[in-house]
Amino acid sequence: MRTLLTVSVLLFATACSHASATRLDSAVEPPGPQAPLSGGWKSSLHREHPLSGRIWDVKAARFVDAEALRGALTQARFVVLGERHDQPDHHRLQAWLVQALATGGRKPALAFEMLDVGQQAAVDAALARAPRDAEALALAVDWADSGWPDWSLYRPVFKAGLKAELPIVAANLPRAQVRDLVMRGPDALAPELRQRLSLDTPLPEAVEQAMRQEQDEAHCGHLPKELLGPMVQAQRARDAHLADRLSSAATDQGGVLITGNGHARTDRGVPARLAARAPDQDVRSVGLLEVDPKQPEPKDYAASFGAQSLPFDYVWFTPAVPMEDPCAALLKRPKK
Repeated sequence: MRTLLTVSVLLFATACSHASATRLDSAVEPPGPQAPLSGGWKSSLHREHPLSGRIWDVKAARFVDAEALRGALTQARFVVLGERHDQPDHHRLQAWLVQALATGGRKPALAFEMLDVGQQAAVDAALARAPRDAEALALAVDWADSGWPDWSLYRPVFKAGLKAELPIVAANLPRAQVRDLVMRGPDALAPELRQRLSLDTPLPEAVEQAMRQEQDEAHCGHLPKELLGPMVQAQRARDAHLADRLSSAATDQGGVLITGNGHARTDRGVPARLAARAPDQDVRSVGLLEVDPKQPEPKDYAASFGAQSLPFDYVWFTPAVPMEDPCAALLKRPKK
């Protein structure tokens, strides 16, 4: 019963994270040089919000333009680019940043949360056959059945990497290992991997509680309490593994990771793990956040991350796309 429950919980978590967006063909030109997107926004909601298209430097507490962001990111060894997975403009901005980071002969490794390490051989074989064919890569990794949003959303990012001839890195833990970790605990992983991911090191109590609360909210309050700890372990493992793969696959020009905003946060996500591994290496994180009419200033968005300040180095604000409430169906059911 626990096994079946755990599998269903993980599948539901995936469904929540990868909810489909409504894509629109109509577009308006984004405001100013902060949003260098050909054809304007695809996102339909809140285009006139005062933050739409603007980039916030969190530490400096000021707005910067896209060229200033590009300049700052090119100085970093590692760059982590967040996203809402089903947000078309987030991927278009990521593609622009990947292209910008690959100028002047720079070839950082381009790693993806959406590909797990078990797919690396398929990625390498596809690139060997057709080095610039994004469609062939999608077929090789069976993207259509992966559970991630439609390939058309991610195509611009992959095309930007392939055009620049960047190494493509499958960075995530396989889902089978994540399920084993949730069901059996850290002992489910090989000792060497468990040690490398630092899963035997306890989290500070405040961090543990915050991550438990996030898991509870992410699963609409329907996750059994005894699974909150294991799900936190799984989140930690993914953060650590993404950092490990990005670090080990980095070229002389470093590496770039495409991942969800939760993994991109600087306080306890991939950037924090990279900083712990190599404190002398510069790590920069960019959160891509949709604007909210009730939140007119950058500082207003920190609370949604349970933080006092935004947990990114930079935040690029975008209009929003409609999204169905992923909790609606579950909330009609009684809690177990």
